[in-house]
Amino acid sequence: MKEKILFIINPVSGIGKQKTVEQAIETHLDKKKYNYNIAYTQYPHHATTISKEAVQEGYSIVVAVGGDGSINDCVRGLINTKIKLGIIPAGSGNGLARCLHIPLEVTKAIEVINLNNNLRIDTINLNDRPYASVAGVGFDALIAKEFTGSKIRGFQTYLKLVLKDYLNYKPKKYTLIVDGIEIEREALFISFMNSNQFGYNAIIAPKASLNDGLLDVVVVKKPPIILAPFVVQMMFFHKMDKSPYVETFRAKEVEVKNFEDGILNLDGEGIEYKEKSLKFCVEPNDLNVIVPDKKNKQPFLSEKKILDLIKSIIYELPKKEE
Repeated sequence: MKEKILFIINPVSGIGKQKTVEQAIETHLDKKKYNYNIAYTQYPHHATTISKEAVQEGYSIVVAVGGDGSINDCVRGLINTKIKLGIIPAGSGNGLARCLHIPLEVTKAIEVINLNNNLRIDTINLNDRPYASVAGVGFDALIAKEFTGSKIRGFQTYLKLVLKDYLNYKPKKYTLIVDGIEIEREALFISFMNSNQFGYNAIIAPKASLNDGLLDVVVVKKPPIILAPFVVQMMFFHKMDKSPYVETFRAKEVEVKNFEDGILNLDGEGIEYKEKSLKFCVEPNDLNVIVPDKKNKQPFLSEKKILDLIKSIIYELPKKEE
């Protein structure tokens, strides 16, 4: 008996890859295994409603076609069910897909779905709002908000926003309760990681795992401006945990007390958030995801391009100081 599979496509996501997906599905999906339908989102977070309806309608697989925000909307509709989540990356950074080693090329991502190899992963519950990959406060959240409102997406836009805001951004003090232990830190930003990266293969938590039952809390201090490019370099060379400006805690539960920022990064989406306490709790193995049967290499930049990027940042910094 064929499995029922629903593709949920965000028509405005990321970099436009979703425009070619419908034909690719028809051409490359294994019709001997699947009967498929396609649904298009019509408004923000519509994918959550569609995913919940798919559960009720007997689908066995829901495939999110979009970026991390679109994927997370589907996650909210599928946690604690037997339904499998497939992913066709069509966003800008594609952080969760990269962490899961899902190919960024549409046809190869469909081939992964054809193989139907399943992995159970954790999700994070933030004040009863689940997410699959990353949340953050501070500078990270500010950039996510500005990036969310940008007409032009992509890494260059993200980098320009960072350079524009970095010098004038003042680190903030945060009170955290990490598995019952209260600590205070002044930070440029704090990330609450289920996956290992922001996207673009920018690894912020090299030791993070999607199914270890733990949340990686990454506290990043603001480095002197002249050292900032080298911190970026460590991120792309996957050595962020070696930086003296980075401190990582691993925990099952974390609370941010007296949260006053008003902005939160939630899987790459900058959102207004008015609650004064943020409570993060790991929900172990409550999501089924279709993944490759072996790791795919997920390059973003060659070593030469990374070094060229660092040089370009250094070149831009004096202009910002004038």
